[in-house]
Amino acid sequence: MTIAAYVAGGILSLAATLALYRAVRGPSILDRVLALDVVLAIIGAALVLNMIVNRHLDNLILLVTVSVIGFIGSVTVARFVTDRK
Repeated sequence: MTIAAYVAGGILSLAATLALYRAVRGPSILDRVLALDVVLAIIGAALVLNMIVNRHLDNLILLVTVSVIGFIGSVTVARFVTDRK
């Protein structure tokens, strides 16, 4: 279980690094928003991994909050982009 947690943590950190690179480097606003949405999903996955490894549910409210913020942010940007065109 410990090895799997380290492997999953490494994959999540690599994915977060690549997504943050895309957010900084992205040519358009949609690329940046999508990359930041992926970062929020990775944060959620890291919270779940933490809850699994430590066998607690302390981060559940934080997980729901991060998910809602990601959803509302994506919908807001999608509406902004469609109204602009």
